[in-house]
Amino acid sequence: MAATAFGYVGVLVSDPWLQNQFTQVELRSLKSQYLAMRDLSDGGMKMTAADLAGRMSDLKLAGGSLSGEERGSFRDSFPDLGQPADFELFLRMYLKLQGHTGTKNSSAFLKAATTTLLHTISESEKASYVEHINNYLAGDEFLKKIIPIDPLTDDLFEIAKDGVLMCKLINVAVPGTIDERAINTKALLNPWERNENHTLCLNSAKAIGCTVVNIGTEDLIEGRPHLVLGLISQIIKIQLLADVNLKKTPLLVELVEENKDLDELMNLAPEKILLKWMNFQLKKGGYSRTVTNFSSDVKDAEAYTCLLNILAPEHSSGSSVTVKDSLERAKLVLEHAERMGCKRYLTPKDIVEGSTNLNLAFVAHIFQKRNGLSSKAKQITIFETMEDIQVSREERVFRMWINSLGISTYVNNIFEDLRDGWILLETIDKISPGTVCWKTTSRPPIKMPFRKVENCNQVVKIGKQLKFSLVNVAGNDIVQGNKKLILGFLWQLMRYNILQLLKNLRSHSPGKDITDVDILNWANNKVKDSGRRSHIESLKDKTLSNGIFFLSLLSAVAPRAVDWTLVKSGETEDERKLNASYIITVARKLGCSIFLLPEDILEVNQKMMLTLVASIMFRCSRPSPEDSSGPSDTDGGSPSEDSASETSTEESGSGL
Repeated sequence: MAATAFGYVGVLVSDPWLQNQFTQVELRSLKSQYLAMRDLSDGGMKMTAADLAGRMSDLKLAGGSLSGEERGSFRDSFPDLGQPADFELFLRMYLKLQGHTGTKNSSAFLKAATTTLLHTISESEKASYVEHINNYLAGDEFLKKIIPIDPLTDDLFEIAKDGVLMCKLINVAVPGTIDERAINTKALLNPWERNENHTLCLNSAKAIGCTVVNIGTEDLIEGRPHLVLGLISQIIKIQLLADVNLKKTPLLVELVEENKDLDELMNLAPEKILLKWMNFQLKKGGYSRTVTNFSSDVKDAEAYTCLLNILAPEHSSGSSVTVKDSLERAKLVLEHAERMGCKRYLTPKDIVEGSTNLNLAFVAHIFQKRNGLSSKAKQITIFETMEDIQVSREERVFRMWINSLGISTYVNNIFEDLRDGWILLETIDKISPGTVCWKTTSRPPIKMPFRKVENCNQVVKIGKQLKFSLVNVAGNDIVQGNKKLILGFLWQLMRYNILQLLKNLRSHSPGKDITDVDILNWANNKVKDSGRRSHIESLKDKTLSNGIFFLSLLSAVAPRAVDWTLVKSGETEDERKLNASYIITVARKLGCSIFLLPEDILEVNQKMMLTLVASIMFRCSRPSPEDSSGPSDTDGGSPSEDSASETSTEESGSGL
């Protein structure tokens, strides 16, 4: 491992070609495998190439199993089996072992990080995403010098290396996620500033629902095409599906069939709603088949032809119905879509070849332009009380948090997806490995209700072992979708995770539990030691709403992190909103993985205040080299800081 002055850690290999065969995430994982094997040798100093070859083939490290003959052939492919086995030889053996097992993906043993799994990229997808970026970021003041990007080159990956483009794209997908005042946008960024932008990008991407488990800042700095494109595809997908829900498009209630529960539609993933909408429209046009995916079921372009003729008959050429060749029909479909104002996300070849990502993008854009739902249909009034809004916000926080852990199942709706207990067990196992007894669990799909109850009973049992407050709670309560109970359990699980992380990092008093009071005292002492006057009595102190204390804390942790010229006094609602947005962005920029919204700070949501302060504390417990290498904090204290109240009438204590 080599730590740089710029705050990220990389595994360096002397051979540039060999280094380029792996991402940094893969190198770190393989390094761990290598060290584990080496430690099995006498003192870790006598392992030879022969020892290494035998252990690698025995462990099936590249994802396959070798026959006796293949194992011998693998060993014989190395001329000097007596040579010392260093890490570079291990990497070369790993690549050769792939050839013997037929494994094409060098990260087969790693969990997929993005929608792009292989180290090759789709040129069609790249061109489509570049066009999307050109369309939506054309008016950006900072990016105007580089947009439009040429889709026929690899300029996208070079441009993405400074992190600005990715941060801007996240804000297009979910406006307001990043306070752009905190993005480093100088004409020439130093490596440390680039790393900050990528840290901000990855933490913000997690906060909007992207899966970034196996992507590191160094991978983005290097411009790894498959990882950059995979992340971009997730961000664009989130943007295109943003309106495919009842809250944003109430007319979707027309899809609810007679005697069907509205909750069923509300709990569907956006992709499933899009398929349901497409089939609803196709049924109107007399289309006999059901579309179940965005790949094989649309390859002949017949479903598209019918769909567009229903939604925009005035733009139909008429000839697409009689055309027999699929490629020609796909060409006519795209011409039809273009006439109704839909951007081209794919080519006729992409349709015929069944490109899932591009077909999904195409249908989502058709939905955005013209959904064909009747304004005269039965109406729905989604009246949200303050309690409903709070529940919705907490559901989002826990959903994004679970997805960020990298479990095998993606969560679309907490209240629906967790009812069989499986995802809860996966989450618990990720946080407290070895706690779950997998032999007694049932894996989805689970048809028998009592199997779901069994899973959820184990969830409750483990929760009690972890000392959660679960009085009169049974597994069946989770199966029934009790929202209050599910949110309460998830909060205790998240809080347990945070406190365990802090406990593991604590250099003094090893093994001693950390409490909410410890976190509060740490924050107050950190701010006081920095020379600033902000102080809070508890994590429900109403003065937290102006943001000054959090900004003082962030500045105490990393002196140059906060630009005090951007901080407002917090006297008005608008000023408090600006400060709250800035706090969240600066925290993510420093490496805090947080999922709260500005509204949580404005309303002083005590639970979210704990997650924010604890995340900053966790970040501070793992100091990065850049804290001392970056430019010094020459700014004076904020003139608004003194306006923050130093006391509160709230009583101290967690109250959680």
